[in-house]
Amino acid sequence: MWTRLLPILLLLCCVPALAQNDVVSVKYDDTRLQRITIDEDDLSTYRSDEKFDYTLEKTENTWLSGIKNWLYNLLHRFFEWIFGVEKATGFLSLFLRILPYILLVILIYLMVRFFVKSQVSPFLDSKNPNTVILTEEERIIKSENIQDLIKEALANKNYRLAIRYYYLYILKLLSNKELIDWQLQKTNDDYLHELSNGSLKKAFAKATFLYDYVWYGEFQLDESKYQQAERTFKALQNSIESHG
Repeated sequence: MWTRLLPILLLLCCVPALAQNDVVSVKYDDTRLQRITIDEDDLSTYRSDEKFDYTLEKTENTWLSGIKNWLYNLLHRFFEWIFGVEKATGFLSLFLRILPYILLVILIYLMVRFFVKSQVSPFLDSKNPNTVILTEEERIIKSENIQDLIKEALANKNYRLAIRYYYLYILKLLSNKELIDWQLQKTNDDYLHELSNGSLKKAFAKATFLYDYVWYGEFQLDESKYQQAERTFKALQNSIESHG
């Protein structure tokens, strides 16, 4: 019987020993706390450090920010009216935030484009070979004796101006013969397309090329070069006068 009880007694003796191993030991810190004092010098050091500066700076309202805020508020009210929401969220909120910038960029672009176009257009028109000084040409063709103007330019040895007057004289002859419909807003290319006679069209194209090169290209002529160009204009003049 003792042989049967001995293993049981040994097992009961081991259980308390195992239980003692599972007990967690807690150690308490009984060190006395020490107060740390911060004087005014320490505070000044922190105040002078930008990393510890949490002051919110107020930005001045500019005309640009005013326009942006006005656009944002206008669009915000518009989308509230459409979607029936008090406050936009998600993608709509992001869209409303960036839309004023997009509209502002478009507005500035349109203003710059309008300004540049209004400033550059007169300069480009003066350099365009197919665009003429219409108000002056209208006065010369309708009111002036162009032959006298040619003679006056030749007397002053202004051969470039003489070529200009000669070309206007050609246009006047073509209009009088009803070979072209001279209008204030038309270009030299328009008149070229209106000519149906092949030989006249070829001669007029050559005269137009010389005129564009001399007048708009600001090519200076001497007397001999003027005489060469004059032969082209005289031949065209004779062809027009003998036509029909």
